[in-house]
Amino acid sequence: MKVLNYGSLNYDYVYLVKHMVQLGETISSSGMETHFGGKGLNQSIALAKAGADVYHAGMVGEDGDDLIAVCKKYGVHTDYITKQTGRSGHAIIQITPEGENCIILYSGSNGKNTEEKINEVLAGFEEGDLLLLQNEINLLDLLVEKAYDRKMKIVLNPSPMNEKLLNCDLNKISLFLLNEVEGEQLTKETEAERILERMRELYPNAEVVLTLGKEGSIYAGPGMNCACDSFAVEAVDTTAAGDTFTGYYIASVLRGKSIEESLKTASAASGIAVTRKGAVPSIPDAEEVEDFIKKYAR
Repeated sequence: MKVLNYGSLNYDYVYLVKHMVQLGETISSSGMETHFGGKGLNQSIALAKAGADVYHAGMVGEDGDDLIAVCKKYGVHTDYITKQTGRSGHAIIQITPEGENCIILYSGSNGKNTEEKINEVLAGFEEGDLLLLQNEINLLDLLVEKAYDRKMKIVLNPSPMNEKLLNCDLNKISLFLLNEVEGEQLTKETEAERILERMRELYPNAEVVLTLGKEGSIYAGPGMNCACDSFAVEAVDTTAAGDTFTGYYIASVLRGKSIEESLKTASAASGIAVTRKGAVPSIPDAEEVEDFIKKYAR
C-alpha cells in the first residue's frame, strides 16, 4: 500500500502574545518566529517520522524551495510537489502563554491545484492505496471523487471546516480524524458520545477517531469502540498537535498495531509535540515516542 498526502505546504509566522487580539484592538507581541507548516506538510512529516513511506502532493510558490527541502530532509517523497508563480501559502499564528493558538490562513499556491494536476498525481496510485486529505487546498471535492473512483482508501482530517468541505461527498470517506470542534461542526452535537453516534448515523461505513484534548481520544468503527487517555504534559504550543496525532495514528495502523496501541502511540506523539514551539520542529521521531511511552508507564 502506498500513502499519498495531498495537502498544503505553508510558512508559519508565529507571534507570541499575552492574549488573542480582540475586535478593534492593537496589541504588541513579545516575539516572532517563522516555521514550516501547513496541515498537509505537518502530517506528511509526522507520517515519515513515524516510519511511513509517504508521498506528498501539492503546490508551492516561487518562494517554496525551502518547503520542498524540508520534506526531503525528513524523508517525504516530493515527486508530486509542483512550483507555481506567486507566493506559497502561509499562516499568521497567535500563541498565548498557555500554549493556545488562533490562526489566519492565506492559501497562496495551495489554492492553485488543477484537474490536470490531480489526474497526473493520482495516475501514480491504485486500488487499495491510501489518500490523506485536509481542507487547506482547492478542488477537494474533485480529489475525493477521483480517488474514490480509483478505489483508494480516503482518510479525511476535516480542518478547517467550511462550506467547501461540505460540498464533498463525505460518504466516500473511509476514516475521519477530527477533534471535538470539528465533530460539533459536522454533527451539530456537543457531547463526544453524541458526536460519535451522529457520525455513525451519517456515515455508517466509515471509521471515526475523535480527539478530545486533555480528555484523550475515542475510536468508533463498525462493531468496535475504543478509548485512550491523554498524557499529562505542560503545553507550550498546540499548533501541530492534531497533525502529529494524525500522522502517528495512520502510520501505527499501517505497521499492524492494534487500534488501542495506535491511539496510545498517537496520543504520546501529540503529547510531546505540545511541549515544543512551532509546527514541524515540534514533531517527535518514533524512537522518542517509544521512549516517552516507556518512561510514562514507569
